[in-house]
Order: sequence, then C-alpha cells, then structure tokens
Amino acid sequence: MFQSLTEKLASAFKRFRNKGKLTEADVREGMREIKLALLEADVNFKVVKEFIKAVTERAVGAQVLESLLPEQQIVKIVNEELIHLMGDESAKLEIASKPPTVVMMVGLQGAGKTTHCGKIAGMYKKKGKNPLLVACDVYRPAAIDQLKVVGEGLGIPVFSMGNKLSPVEIAKAGIEHAKKNGNDMVFIDTAGRLHIDDALMEELEKIKKHTSPTEILLVIDAMLGQDAVNVADSFNSRLDITGVVLTKMDGDTRGGAALSVRYVTGKPIKFIGTGEKMDAIELFHPDRLASRILGMGDVLSLIEKAEAAFDEKSAKELERKMRESTFTLEDFLVQMKQLKKMGNLDQLLSMIPGMSTGALKGATVDEKQMERTEAIILSMTKKEREKPEIINGSRRRRIANGSGTTVEDVNKLLKQFDQMKKMMKQFSGGGKRKGFPGMGFGRMKFPF
Repeated sequence: MFQSLTEKLASAFKRFRNKGKLTEADVREGMREIKLALLEADVNFKVVKEFIKAVTERAVGAQVLESLLPEQQIVKIVNEELIHLMGDESAKLEIASKPPTVVMMVGLQGAGKTTHCGKIAGMYKKKGKNPLLVACDVYRPAAIDQLKVVGEGLGIPVFSMGNKLSPVEIAKAGIEHAKKNGNDMVFIDTAGRLHIDDALMEELEKIKKHTSPTEILLVIDAMLGQDAVNVADSFNSRLDITGVVLTKMDGDTRGGAALSVRYVTGKPIKFIGTGEKMDAIELFHPDRLASRILGMGDVLSLIEKAEAAFDEKSAKELERKMRESTFTLEDFLVQMKQLKKMGNLDQLLSMIPGMSTGALKGATVDEKQMERTEAIILSMTKKEREKPEIINGSRRRRIANGSGTTVEDVNKLLKQFDQMKKMMKQFSGGGKRKGFPGMGFGRMKFPF
C-alpha cells in the first residue's frame, strides 16, 4: 500500500538531514520534491497545491523543537497535514435511532459494491447487529446470484425479487421485510455502470427518495487514482453521499484517491477494502494511514487484528513456550492458522514501525507455501510434531507422500523451524545476545 509514495517522500525528507535549522530556501527546495512525489502518486493537483502551501507556511520560520532534528520537524508537520487532509478523525457509520439503519451502496460497475455490501454487513454482524442484504441490481448478469453467494458465506440473509420489478420497488419491499423480520440494518446493493450517465443517476435518486437511507456510501476503486476524484465529485453532486468506501487499497501503490477524495467532496472515507477475503476491510483512520504513508507503521491496526485472531490465554501460553524454548511444530501450526486469520501477511509486515519498503524486499510471504507447510505438519504424528528430532529418513518419506510434497520440502521445513526456534531463544534472552545486529529483516527465514 502506497509503496511508491512512501519511498519518494522518504527521499525528499533526506534533504533536511544534517541541517542545523530550517531555512526558507531549504524548506522550499524540499517542498518541490514532496510536490512531485504527490503529483506522481496521482493526487489531485488542487489538493497538492493546498497541501504544499499549508506545510510550507508551517515549516518556514517554525522554531525547531529542541527534541527534534530539522528532518523530524518536517516529518511531524507533513504527518499532521496528511491527517488533516484525510479528515482528522475516523468517521463511523451512523446508526438510525429507530431501526432499521438503511445503507445504500452506490458506485461504478466493477468497484466492488456487491462484495463490500457483504463485508460491511459482516463487520456489523460481528458487533451484534442483524443485517439484511437487498439485491437491487437487476441489470448486471448474475449480480443477484453473486450477492446470494456473498450472503450465504457470511450467514447473512439476502432479500431478492428477481429482475422483473424496478429497483425502487425491490428496495422498498426489502425494508418492509427487514422491519417484519427484525433486521436492524439493511444494505441496498444498487446497479452500477461502466461510466456515469443520467439513467444511472436518476434511478439512484429515486431509490434515495423512496427509502430515505441513513447512509449513502460511494464505493470507489482506489486504483483509479485521479479519476476516482471525478467519480466521487459526480456522485456527490447528484446524491449528496454521506461517505466513501475505497476498495483495492492493497493494490494501490500510489495513494492518489485516498489523499484527494475527502478534500474534493468534503465527505469522509469510512471504510477501506484491503484484500479479496470477506474480512479484508477496515475502518478508515486518517492518522494510521498517514503513519503508513510516511513509513512509520500502523501499530494500532496491527494490535486490533491480533486481538481479533488471538485470545489472551493462548498468547500467554505462547509467550511461556517461547521463553522456555518448548515451542513445537504443533504450536507452530496453531499460531500459523491464527496468523492467517489476521489477513494478508505482507500487509501485516508493513504495519511494523521501521519496516521500510527496502527492508521488506525478500520478506514477502508465499501463502501457497504456507498451505504446503500446513499439509506437511498435518501429515506428521503427534509425537513427531512434539519431537521433530525423531523424524528419520523413512518418516520423512512417509510425511512427504502424505502431504503431496517432496522429502526436500520436509527437510527444508525442519531446518527452518530449527532456525526459528534458535531465533526465538535469542529474542527471549535465552541466547548470548538479544536481537540480530546488522541482520536485514529480508534475510530472516520463515518456515513457510
């Protein structure tokens, strides 16, 4: 996420290194480089102009705090202005005082409306809500079936009336169905087009008029870059949207949409889609995203993901086993399954502070390899998982045959697991030294 922008900003900040104080000439020279970085990231030109103006005004003549170097002072100002640009605070979904809360999802075809109807509904189901998905896209082939598959996978009911009635009639009937059946949230999946046209907008305006939605969320593909701003502006002018959902953020290395949409529309980004899985969605936090853009990690999001996947008891048990060097392949299998629950592992690594994009090269995680690792461990007996040192040649052949892998794969896993145990011992203080001075993160080997 935003790898290119992060690298360019880091390069721009280096201009302020080894400066005794911030002079106007230094600031303006550095701002030119930051301006180019933002424009190359496909950030809207007006947004870039206002952003650079705000940062320059604060930086020129600013007294450098005794506790900060000039470079750190600039990073601090840029961080605060990025947060302001994206909305200062997180904006939550408004819940109606009288159920049901009606959420109308709008956007162009292919942005991910149907999938994100399910993702957001699933998020609120986990919070104790009883959502209903309403299929109002009667034009796109298989749109209704797709919503049914999404709903079935999440255990959320789907209301549909085929493609013969108008979307307005279906939406109204869906809300009545929700009232009768105790659904306190309704997500209306509307139709999209490949481009913005009057027919699309008029239909959406009619649905809005007859359903009085609590929220109108515009779903935008973040990879559209500057075009996302034009789409947001058009939908907002006709529908007066209440918020934005940015999808495919995991594939957006530039960041133009995230940094422009809030400024242009005045409406908050409420959710970001970060992957294909149905739980790959996050509340949008401007401060956390600013930290990611500046390469400072996102510890709070990492903690939240960990808390959702790990329970306190198992975490304490893991800590004890790592400390006492009694961590087994059985434990590793359990931890790997919980780690997979947290989502895309490359994204998790990028949330760790200090993990620059350069440091992460070579540390990418092959999820197919994880599946092979899981198969190998599952092909072992309980005793073999607890004491891998007993696995001799014949056992290795049996494990390879049982997991559909090779003896070489089994040997590689056992070797890397042994190396990982040694690293755990060093990190926990059991070895002669703590940490790995001079060792790049990209050279550390995971047993998957």
